[in-house]
Amino acid sequence: MRMFRRAALLVGLSSILGLAPALAFESSRGPDGIAPASSVDVYTRSSPQASLAPGDLQSPPASLRNLTPLEAFRNGAQALRAGDVKTGVVSLEYAAAAGHPIAQWKLGRMYAEGDGVKQDDLRAFEYFRDIADAHADESPGTPRARFVSNAFVALGSYYLEGIANSPVKADPDRAREMFTYAASYFGDSDAQYQLGRMYLEGYGGVKDPKQAARWLQLAANKGHHQAQALLGILLFKGETVARQAARGLMWLTLARDAATAEETWIADLHARAFKQASDSERATALAYIERWIRGGRRD
Repeated sequence: MRMFRRAALLVGLSSILGLAPALAFESSRGPDGIAPASSVDVYTRSSPQASLAPGDLQSPPASLRNLTPLEAFRNGAQALRAGDVKTGVVSLEYAAAAGHPIAQWKLGRMYAEGDGVKQDDLRAFEYFRDIADAHADESPGTPRARFVSNAFVALGSYYLEGIANSPVKADPDRAREMFTYAASYFGDSDAQYQLGRMYLEGYGGVKDPKQAARWLQLAANKGHHQAQALLGILLFKGETVARQAARGLMWLTLARDAATAEETWIADLHARAFKQASDSERATALAYIERWIRGGRRD
């Protein structure tokens, strides 16, 4: 079955690079573990960078010409650690042009955040897109899988709002596809959280609180505190899903303890729920938290 899914993915990706229509994800895999969709429509290539080989780079430094992509990546990583950003970026770009996915990911993060380079969302998008196009069938659990999965999440985030003054427009349907793939195939907790939010808000498709709760539950079980907060308030209120006040208060408490100082919305949600909870609900929530800490986590 796994070999079949990998073959289907490769066929689908070949179609995508030929600008075939997108295939939907929503009918494929959900929280119950059904197989993922067989194609990933990322974005029409507009940059020649992804097709470059090291020898195609314009006047690459002599120190790079005889390096393998892996060696160039290591050279770049070492230069960045030493504070030599210029050498680091040149080396990473050389490795990325040869298809080294972690070099592509590192450059994508650098351009997305303006870390040592001028902030450029479109360039970051293109690096993440190249990873998704070439490595969508990476086996979950491998060292590279988390970088591939993160690239899908980054693409989904870009599609949520689009990139100003670029061909990348807001496309919530495609954002949901990116998140669904990363959430389903790679089990990515960030993607599961984002997907839960989209179902909760009805953004990019139908509004479905039950599906939202199921995706948020998967992320919450992995310790994703933002997912824990949203799941907690859903369960505590019980307006769109079955009410489980003590369970909801447990998730809200765990989320509050893990939240940053800037995430005041989580602290506010917890404070309101705690104030409304009965003594019995608070006591049961505390018992759940103690069980969580001991490792007896429960779905």
